[in-house]
Amino acid sequence: MGKPKNASLDTVLTEFILLGLSHPPGLRTLLFLVFFIIYTLTQLGNLLILITVWTDPKLHARPMYILLGMLSFLDIWLSSVIVPRIILNFTPASKAIPFAGCVAQMYFFHFLGSTQCFLYTLMAYDRYLAICQPLRYPVLMNGRPCTVLVAGAWVAGSIHGSTQATLTFRLPYCGPNQVDYFICDFPAVLRLAGADTATNELVTFVDIGVVAASCFMLILLSYANIVHAILKVHTADGRRRAFSTCGSHITIVTVYYMPCIFIYLRPGSKSPLDGAVAVFYTVVTPLLNPIIYTLRNQEVKSALKGLAAGRGATSANK
Repeated sequence: MGKPKNASLDTVLTEFILLGLSHPPGLRTLLFLVFFIIYTLTQLGNLLILITVWTDPKLHARPMYILLGMLSFLDIWLSSVIVPRIILNFTPASKAIPFAGCVAQMYFFHFLGSTQCFLYTLMAYDRYLAICQPLRYPVLMNGRPCTVLVAGAWVAGSIHGSTQATLTFRLPYCGPNQVDYFICDFPAVLRLAGADTATNELVTFVDIGVVAASCFMLILLSYANIVHAILKVHTADGRRRAFSTCGSHITIVTVYYMPCIFIYLRPGSKSPLDGAVAVFYTVVTPLLNPIIYTLRNQEVKSALKGLAAGRGATSANK
C-alpha cells in the first residue's frame, strides 16, 4: 500500500498496484520472453520505417509517407508507455506505480492513441485527395497544409488525453489501490474511486465515442468516394493500382478500430476476453503496422531494398 497522508479522516493513495495480466506461474518466464521479443521487434520495425521514410527522397517528400513515418513514431512511444510495464509484471519487481505515474500513463496512453485515431483519418483524407482530386492534391496536401493537419492531430490528441486523465483523477481515491488491469486506464481505475463515477463514465464514454465515431465515419466517407472513383477507372490494372495504395491503410484501420470498439463501447464489462483484446490493441497492433506497410506497399519495399543495398555497398567499400 502507498504511504498515507492525512486528508480529513480519509487516507489518500500515493500509489497503485497494477495486478497485470493473469497467468499461470509456470508461464512467467515464457511470457516475459514473448513480450520482450514483441517490444524489441516493435521498436526495430517502426524505427526502420522511420529511417526509410527519412532517408529516401521519394518518400519523405510525399504526404502519404510523412504520415506513415508519423504513425511509426507514435507506435514507438505508445508501445513504450505500455509494454515495459507489462514485462515488469513478469519479474519479482514491485508492481506498484506512483499516483503521478498512473496519471501520466493514462494521459500518454489516450494522448498517443487518440492522435493515432486522428492520423488514420488524415491518411484516409490523403488517399481521397490523391485519387478523387488528383489535380488539387499538390495544393491541398503540400508541405504547409500537411504540417497544419498533423499539428492539429497532435493538439487534439493532447486535449483528449488531458480530458480523460483529469476526469478520472479529480475523484478521491482513498480505499483499495489494486488496479485489476495491466495499465492505468480509466475503466479499471474508476472502480477504485471513493465517489459516484456515473457522471465520469458517461462523459468519458461520450468523449471516446465522439472521437472514435467521428474519425471512423470520416474514414468510411473517404473510402466510399474512393471506391466510387476507382470503379470509374476503365482498366483493370488502373483499378488494381488504386486499390493497392489503400489496402494497407484499410487493414490497419480495421486492426485498430475493432479492439477499441470491443473495449470502450462496452462500459462496465469485466469479461476475461477484454484483457486479451486490450493486449492485441496496445501490444500487437504497433508491431503489425510496419509489417503490414512493408508487405503490402511496393514503394516502401523498394525503399527498404535500396537502403539495404546502400548499406551493403558502404560496407563493401570499407
